[in-house]
Amino acid sequence: MPFTIGLTGGIGSGKSTVAREFEARGITVIDADAIAHSLTAPGGAAMELIRQAFGGNFITSEGALDRAAMRAHVFAAPAERQRLEAILHPMIRAATTQAADAATSPYRILMIPLLVEAQKRDPAWRTRFDRILVVDCTEETQVRRVMARSGLSADAVRAIMASQATRSQRRAAADDLFDNEDETLPLDTRVGQLHEQYLDAACGKTAATV
Repeated sequence: MPFTIGLTGGIGSGKSTVAREFEARGITVIDADAIAHSLTAPGGAAMELIRQAFGGNFITSEGALDRAAMRAHVFAAPAERQRLEAILHPMIRAATTQAADAATSPYRILMIPLLVEAQKRDPAWRTRFDRILVVDCTEETQVRRVMARSGLSADAVRAIMASQATRSQRRAAADDLFDNEDETLPLDTRVGQLHEQYLDAACGKTAATV
């Protein structure tokens, strides 16, 4: 299996910014969130199952998932969140695996916001990755960034954060920790350093399997 990085971090940590820097260096990044959005877009593969499970109140007039309504619903009822995840997670995992298998870059990155949570439910997830890269920042920065981009209140952002792994849990799971508040070196320089490390590791893995 090609060298694979699992990229994760809390909401507002800056995962996407870091991922774009890897993409600029020719690395395939598979975004689990983007796949989830495609599954729940109008005509998405998950929509009929969601309609059957939850009814039409969570479907927009265009036929997409009403994400705001569903978010409020599942945060109020954890069992409902598990029901939604039981629909989406197998589909997301199958789609990410297919995309990863098709990647041709020297190594590939799977950007999975809830990687630590998935690993807790199924420890076998860890075997999919050669390294786990966690993008990290303070909780105060997370709240500020998400409020600025989404218009959510601080309490709403903190409620989302409370449903995810804690910062300490993500940091404990990291093979590589990317401090997204460290301004000692520019972000692109620090990503470039990681990129060179991953290229070396990927070449070493390839040589070991020949």
